Amino acid sequence: MRRHARAYLIGACLAALGVAVVRAGQSPDPQAYQEQQRAFSARIEATGLAQPFKGITTNGTVAPGLFTIRSTGVSTAPVRQAAEAFLKSLSAAQRTKTVFPVDHVEWRKWANQHPYVREGVSFEEMTPAQRDTAFAMLGASLSAKGLKLSRDIMRLNETLGELNGDNFVEYGERKYWISVMGEPSPTEPWGWQVDGHHLNVNYFVMGDQVVMTPAFWGSEPTVATSGKFAGTAILRDEQDKGLAMVRALDAEQQKKAILQTTKSGNNILTQAFSDNVVLDHAGVRVSTFSAAQKKQFLELVGLYVNNLREGHARVHLADVEKHLADTHFAWIGDTKDDSVYYYRVHSPVVLIEFDHETPVGLRGRYPAGVPYREHIHAIVRTPNGNDYGKDLLRLHYQQHPH
Repeated sequence: MRRHARAYLIGACLAALGVAVVRAGQSPDPQAYQEQQRAFSARIEATGLAQPFKGITTNGTVAPGLFTIRSTGVSTAPVRQAAEAFLKSLSAAQRTKTVFPVDHVEWRKWANQHPYVREGVSFEEMTPAQRDTAFAMLGASLSAKGLKLSRDIMRLNETLGELNGDNFVEYGERKYWISVMGEPSPTEPWGWQVDGHHLNVNYFVMGDQVVMTPAFWGSEPTVATSGKFAGTAILRDEQDKGLAMVRALDAEQQKKAILQTTKSGNNILTQAFSDNVVLDHAGVRVSTFSAAQKKQFLELVGLYVNNLREGHARVHLADVEKHLADTHFAWIGDTKDDSVYYYRVHSPVVLIEFDHETPVGLRGRYPAGVPYREHIHAIVRTPNGNDYGKDLLRLHYQQHPH
């Protein structure tokens, strides 16, 4: 499997920024940290935004005709109304820095790493009433599962601060930012983005269509065993059912699916600033699965897609099912109960990556450079040009020149 060079760049930048802080076990100087943030952000943006958006492809060419403007029959009115209420709750100054044009590059400026400089309005600076309207917007857009996952990731970021000597300069439950692209409308395209450490959701709306990618979900740690949010845990089903899926394959299918049996580092390829990755199909074709295996596979995909509100999740899963003949499942790592591993679902209309990662925020507590189960990254993307709803927006502009 080919490693994308940008992943190395971001990892190196992050390591250079964070080692001294974690080893010291205390909060960094806020002003010095802000300078580091600006430098980190400039480096990854210079590389990650160097080319115009194309989207994830298998060979550098977008497969045409996969996405169309159509009615899904699932109303987006609750999402629009919740977004309008959120915007109404903001002050004039907050709104000015929160709202961007619907085709703005701000869509692409998100990062799962903590030191990135974000735009929009943060939960830290919101009043309690504004936070309520922000979570209401997320709640209207996501399923109950998706909202709980998002809030638990935010809580575990607080835990990470606690585990680093109460370092709430870098980490914390409210270090997440919301931006709104365009104006909420029943007919015109618009959307919102939440951006912070290990939680990045891009939510595009046009009519009654929704695209919720790129969507990144992760944490370090994945379980809080102490502190303010003790007992919080995330991504257990995604972890365990991925393992169950590879174990459900027969010997010949496993031979194709398992690209390598050892995992010595990070394998995820399409997280922050990787919008145009060229990624060939790898692994086993889902078309070779039995009916029972296909059902199990769709249940695995559903764990990710079902973070969307129910009606739109059904629409998206139906699209995934239509393309099962062109879908692959790939695996890196062992398949024991306590193994660390990476897996990928790659379809023309959905790309999912799950990865056990090496320590970053808890470096010093665990062996350096060795993947472990307490650091998980997971990403969902729409290949072939429709991340951020870009292909739907392109079609909209063709039909309705602005």
